[in-house]
Amino acid sequence: MAATRHILCLNSGSSSIKFAVFALGAEGEEKLAEGAAERIGQSVGRLWLQQGEERAIDRQLAMPQQQEALKVVFAVLAEVQCATPDGVGHRIVSGGPHHQAHCLVDARILNDLRAALRFAPLHLPAEIAAIEAVQAVWPHIPQVACFDTAFHQTIPEIASRLPLPRNLWQEGVHKYGFHGLSYEYIVSRLPNHATGKTIIAHLGNGASMAAVHNGQCRDTTMGLTPTGGLVMGTRSGDLDPGVLLYLLEEKGYNAAQLERVLNHLSGLLGISACSGDMQTLLKLRGGDPHAAQAIDIFAYSARKAIGSLMAVLGGLDRLVFTGGIGEHAAAVRWAICRPLLGLGLEIDPVANEGPGSRISVPNSPVEILVIPTNEDLMIARHSHRLLPRQEQHR
Repeated sequence: MAATRHILCLNSGSSSIKFAVFALGAEGEEKLAEGAAERIGQSVGRLWLQQGEERAIDRQLAMPQQQEALKVVFAVLAEVQCATPDGVGHRIVSGGPHHQAHCLVDARILNDLRAALRFAPLHLPAEIAAIEAVQAVWPHIPQVACFDTAFHQTIPEIASRLPLPRNLWQEGVHKYGFHGLSYEYIVSRLPNHATGKTIIAHLGNGASMAAVHNGQCRDTTMGLTPTGGLVMGTRSGDLDPGVLLYLLEEKGYNAAQLERVLNHLSGLLGISACSGDMQTLLKLRGGDPHAAQAIDIFAYSARKAIGSLMAVLGGLDRLVFTGGIGEHAAAVRWAICRPLLGLGLEIDPVANEGPGSRISVPNSPVEILVIPTNEDLMIARHSHRLLPRQEQHR
């Protein structure tokens, strides 16, 4: 019988690090702890850790850089006596053109990730740094790279090929898709692994949708990088390429300035001129027309994506909302779905405000669901599956 293993899951960013510890084995799956190091780089950061329903640790402290934050995370796990993990799984947003399947990390994989920075410049530096930090603390513990792009490998070429010169395809310039770990989890939760035609809307600070037919992805809204697709918290989503030419030629922007505008100053933040956080905008919308407009444009962007993905699928059986906005912002779900009544999406106003998973009326042609995602559990499952069977590191 396979031994129970402890897996540390890391979802690393430049300003925050989310973590969770799972025990997986023949007796099932159990989350032992979860937490986050937040506001990295600010004058006062926050570290919290929860075990079950108990908030075991909640501290204010300075974490000037990601490396200090990772050291604090490792220390606090030891403080609450979480066992040294048997493996560490990392969410990796993109492995570029060479790595799109979950795998054990070795020197070659790490070098390839360093060479793929342009495919996810916001995410990969922090994720690589987390792998290196684990190597420094636990050099003999195996690590697993879980790629957000893996779920999208079933997208056909007609959807993934960009209308550019063919040599660029050979260089890896094509649609990759992201949020794959979230989509994997949602598919695992649906009856018969999403039999039929499903659109999954992962709506958070980063937002995307995927068209899924019989459990396989057929198209998605993000493209070469996580900047494209829907309007997001601070990211622009899809733009006319001429906008970029205008900024280059007329405004004199360089590549770094373009990256800052597209990824950090646009989306909800750019439209509202006050915040990229949806909950903040919902509180402000009654007295701030710019906040209200940002919400309206977000919902409009989502509705257009649903329509286009319905065309990809040739119809729709269910729409699933997940992610921070998708799970918690009933007003946004209503704004997205209500105008789509003519396409068979009949949202129930009472159910939409309630705790249940189904928010469509009983006889709606399209079932509308809210399902909380669990990317950490998917990382733990893949890591448990890929760890060498003979290795135990406790």
